[in-house]
Amino acid sequence: MIDRAGLLARAAAAAQVLVVDLRAPAPGEDDLRHLERVLRLRDGEAVSVVDGTGAWRMCAWREGGALEPTTEVAREPAATPEIAVGFSLPKGDRPEWIVQKLTELGVDRIEPLVTDRTVVRWDGPKAARNIERLRRIAYEAAMQCRRVRLPIVSDLAPLAPGGVLAHAGGDRATLRFPRVVVGPEGGWSQNELVTAAATIDLGPTVLRAETAAVTLGARLCALRADLTDCVASVKPDGEADTVRASEHID
Repeated sequence: MIDRAGLLARAAAAAQVLVVDLRAPAPGEDDLRHLERVLRLRDGEAVSVVDGTGAWRMCAWREGGALEPTTEVAREPAATPEIAVGFSLPKGDRPEWIVQKLTELGVDRIEPLVTDRTVVRWDGPKAARNIERLRRIAYEAAMQCRRVRLPIVSDLAPLAPGGVLAHAGGDRATLRFPRVVVGPEGGWSQNELVTAAATIDLGPTVLRAETAAVTLGARLCALRADLTDCVASVKPDGEADTVRASEHID
């Protein structure tokens, strides 16, 4: 469960930064520059500090860049199940947009992939540079939205057989399948569909790759947080029974 009081406290802070040691919190060089020169924090303003793995505390900003703890260290347990969204690399800056939005939604693992019909190719040093950039974007987004756990952005990898793929005509999204992969604009190859463990339908319209990734992340995270709308199911005797959509696991 999310600590709502803790989330409200972090949301009210002037900023949030990652630190190495919560017992003696100190911002990194880039974060210090941002707090001082961009945000221009004033003495006494609240700053949330996190270790990226669930622990956090509140601090007061002091002139000169010091962070003075004002609360004890708290820890937020990891949400279960872990939610992972993979996506075939799209063109332009859309991978960055996908990573940013999936981070904001609360996705735990983000997996850039190469599929049979992926047009974009990141090879060698270019792949390493771009993945590091995606990780930086995930960090910045996590601080902006006050996450206490950083998402894992995986190294670029080929699509492995046996996964769950987003594809028209498939099952509806449930927490039975917390890891799903979105394909390229050209769609999945026949071989990828044949070797998939299951497919997930994202709705009645054809979505762009980045829209599909965010839609999928939003649905899975909402199901996990039990934020889905109520739906009515009909019992065999005709009596309506209202239940949470997330309770349907079939």
